[in-house]
Amino acid sequence: MFVTPAFAQEGSPALDETHSLEHAETGGQFPPFDPSHFPSQILWLAITFGLFYIFLKKVVLPRVGGILEVRRDRIAQDLDQAALMKSEADAAVAAYEQELAEAKSKANAIGQQARDGAKADADAKRKGVEAGLEQKLAEAESRIAAIKTAAMKEVGTIAEDTTAAIVQELIGGKADKASVAAAVKAARE
Repeated sequence: MFVTPAFAQEGSPALDETHSLEHAETGGQFPPFDPSHFPSQILWLAITFGLFYIFLKKVVLPRVGGILEVRRDRIAQDLDQAALMKSEADAAVAAYEQELAEAKSKANAIGQQARDGAKADADAKRKGVEAGLEQKLAEAESRIAAIKTAAMKEVGTIAEDTTAAIVQELIGGKADKASVAAAVKAARE
């Protein structure tokens, strides 16, 4: 390491003299704490504070105030817009609910019409089927009546023939056909 002879000396006489002179003038105090310098320090403090105050008043505070005013206006606009959107959303919900109620009532009316139409069709078909069944029943009853009448005629004839055969077997003689017919007729009634 290089050490110059000037710095290598214990203390430089020129440096020691200057330091000792300043120290002797201030009475051994740090200059900012020296009461003899207070008036000039207070003057510069007042000037600096005044300039700083004017700078804050003219430049900084108007900018901050403008920013706050812009933010306040933006917040007010956002709140107004949110209230408007909320009222529009409420109106849309009310319209939706009204349309939903109308759609439900229309659906119920359409369903009722479909039920009524289906019931009317079913009633018409049922009446058609009943009429067909009534006609078939009437035809069947007339056929049954015809068959019964024919059978009853034949029953009378069969009864007369059977009665004549029984009488012939029991009595051993021929029975009169008119008397056998009258006896069968009286027994049927």
